[in-house]
Amino acid sequence: MAGVSVRYIVDDVDAALGFYCDLLGFEVVMRPAPTFAILSHGDLRLLLSAPSGRGGGGQAVGGRSPEPGGWNRFVIEVPDLSDEIERLRSAGAVFRGDRVEGVAGDQVLIEDPAGNPVEVRASR
Repeated sequence: MAGVSVRYIVDDVDAALGFYCDLLGFEVVMRPAPTFAILSHGDLRLLLSAPSGRGGGGQAVGGRSPEPGGWNRFVIEVPDLSDEIERLRSAGAVFRGDRVEGVAGDQVLIEDPAGNPVEVRASR
């Protein structure tokens, strides 16, 4: 079966590794270059690319250079959102706002070191 991966553009792959592995429990699958890493969290594969001219996901395409940020995101579900918010806050996570009530469940957005959002949602 083919897998599905999400690519995030990050300014600093080392900083992103610390955030995703230490704070959110991802594991490093591969780190073949300073500007690229593949992580996993359950069935999710996260590809981290720093902008560079060396090829791959970090290179310019169609005259546009990749950059971090935006609002597209992946979601991590947790059994107790209140406990997780407290844990993340204590660990120094950057929040993009307060907890919100969503149509599919309560959620909060945190940002990785490059400003890419990660949605943390209460599992149902």
